[in-house]
Amino acid sequence: MVAAKRDNALMVIACDARASQGGVLPGMPLATVRAMHPAVDVIDHDPHADAVLLNAIADWCDRYTPLVALDGADGLLLDITGCAHLFGDEAALMRSLTTSLTRQGFETSAAIAGTAVAARALTRGAPRSIVAPGEEARAVAPLPVAALGVDDAIVRGLRRAGLKTIGEVLARQPSELAARFGEDFIAVLRQATGDDDAPISPRRPAPDYVVDKRFPEPVATLEVILPTLLGLAKLLIAAMERSGKGARQLVASFFRSDGAVRSISVETGQPVTRVEVVQRLFAEKLDALADPLDPGFGYDLIRLAASVSVTTTEAQRGFDTHAHQAEDVALLADTLAARLGARRVVRYLPQDTHIPERVALAVPVQHCPPDAGDAPWPARADTPPLRPLRLLQQPEPIEVMAGAPDDPPAQFTWRRVRHRVTRAEGPERIAMEWWRAAQPGLTRDYFRVEDESGARFWLYRDGLYEIEVMPQPDGTGQPRWYMHGLFA
Repeated sequence: MVAAKRDNALMVIACDARASQGGVLPGMPLATVRAMHPAVDVIDHDPHADAVLLNAIADWCDRYTPLVALDGADGLLLDITGCAHLFGDEAALMRSLTTSLTRQGFETSAAIAGTAVAARALTRGAPRSIVAPGEEARAVAPLPVAALGVDDAIVRGLRRAGLKTIGEVLARQPSELAARFGEDFIAVLRQATGDDDAPISPRRPAPDYVVDKRFPEPVATLEVILPTLLGLAKLLIAAMERSGKGARQLVASFFRSDGAVRSISVETGQPVTRVEVVQRLFAEKLDALADPLDPGFGYDLIRLAASVSVTTTEAQRGFDTHAHQAEDVALLADTLAARLGARRVVRYLPQDTHIPERVALAVPVQHCPPDAGDAPWPARADTPPLRPLRLLQQPEPIEVMAGAPDDPPAQFTWRRVRHRVTRAEGPERIAMEWWRAAQPGLTRDYFRVEDESGARFWLYRDGLYEIEVMPQPDGTGQPRWYMHGLFA
């Protein structure tokens, strides 16, 4: 039995069949239950753990259909349109699903109908029902009103009016019901009878292309898993090739026999149309996993899906090697991204700005546009660079001693080390871009300085004396100094 605090009292919110046979019902005060059964076992309600478990069950249900939606805190909706024949028929699919979940230790209740509301009502009032299209109204008529899953206030109001079943509610005029309970309740009734329908909201979009392999006996070794992925890749590439498509994102899902599901994905910069590329990317991904695949008692289903696909065009190639080199570079980037992570393989694109930290934008190389390599960079001068090639990830505050407010620093302390300045150049004044932000920031004066050991630094004063004043943590209200980069 599960209990939770409701209105400053501990209430029963769920109980098993044995407790129900003993007269325990959800909604009863826990004190009453303990008076009836002093030795009852009580578990505190943990909504977060319930949500995690429900999502794990939803992942497992992906083996039956890619369209799985959460239905409250204790239910799932599966759109099995076009999927039932893969398991024999609708009855075989429902039997397989409920039997497998029962083996995992869950108590299940399921039903199949043409609309989500009808299926929900039958699951609560007439489990294991399979309703043919157009028969929803007849099937739900004898069920209690609470099976609709509407608000408790509506259920109490209908009971006070003497309407206890859905059939009795349907016998009343819709205008009467709408005046008392609102149009939303009428919409639920229409969906329960099959006169209207509302699509479910799947947890994730359905993949563009998907193939899977089921095993009569669970498999657990890479010697079987990798060839299986290769075979699935051949089927997937062939299906996409017939439609003139290529994959930009591939997801391999491994369904364990104990209900656990593990998925790994790879992204590509160019559409994948070759099987050997898919095999290479997943081999790299599997080798680089920090948490290797744990087959447990083995996988009984392996699925490969193209979650993102794009149209491909055949281009005629000449005798030069430029096209081949571009393909090789793209494949290298995809391989590195599969092993290291997409966000760790980046390309820097120039930006039209004079703010130093915004001059170059790091973009994952797989997400760069095709003409990213043509972006113009400022021409390199023969003179020594005025700015360092690499900046600190974040400007770091420093303590500065200067002869006059606008002079370069005479010495500064950075990372607890004092540096005495022997040479200085500047300032290079940079005003913030007021047109791009509500609070653009203060004007910066940058200086190139060199200390006694010959190390060169790039630092700046944030704000102008007596012109721009910003309260500082030390309460002085004076501009602060920051280290922004180092010259090699």
